[in-house]
Amino acid sequence: METSSNATNSSLFLWLGLIEDYDPPSTSTFPRVITLLASALAKMIQKNEKPFHTRRNKGEEITMFHGSRAPSMNIQRYTERVHRYARCSPACFVAAFAYIIRYLERPVATSMTRRLTSLNVHRLLITSLLVAAKFLERKCYNNAYYAKIGGVSTEEMNRLERTFLFDLDFRLNITAEMFEKHCLMLQRQTVPCSSRKLRTALGEVTCGCQAI
Repeated sequence: METSSNATNSSLFLWLGLIEDYDPPSTSTFPRVITLLASALAKMIQKNEKPFHTRRNKGEEITMFHGSRAPSMNIQRYTERVHRYARCSPACFVAAFAYIIRYLERPVATSMTRRLTSLNVHRLLITSLLVAAKFLERKCYNNAYYAKIGGVSTEEMNRLERTFLFDLDFRLNITAEMFEKHCLMLQRQTVPCSSRKLRTALGEVTCGCQAI
């Protein structure tokens, strides 16, 4: 017999498009997780770049994920492009989201802080997805292919992957609880948050709106 917890998880995963025969949104040909991930990243960028309209924040750490200028392709179109050509499972995008959050929250050796902006989001997304696909999928395209769809050279893709892995201390495992938490963070993109905690099959978890 299916437990209440399993039923709740199945409904959430089905709605996000993580399970085969999912219910696709009427306004898009992409699984909901793709659109919601792009929305979450865009909101984080908008929040982080607001102070720059009045003064430049000198406390931000500049990394190799930063470009000199923002790409012409916005994060929504970029996420859709990566999904179209990477052909990895939708679950990889949830894992990539979890890795990006983990990367941003990791303490740095200096007083600098890590922020997601229009200058680094594209490289962080393609790198985190490459890492997620290698960790979760049985078969995965190589770095040269991801570099091509991501808009970087193979050499740069190799450097980005290596740097990302070391920044995460190679902590790639995601528990079932963490996976569901990040799914809920993405779900919050469509449902107004009326409280700071959400009731789930696992009990109460902190609402992801605070991070987004």
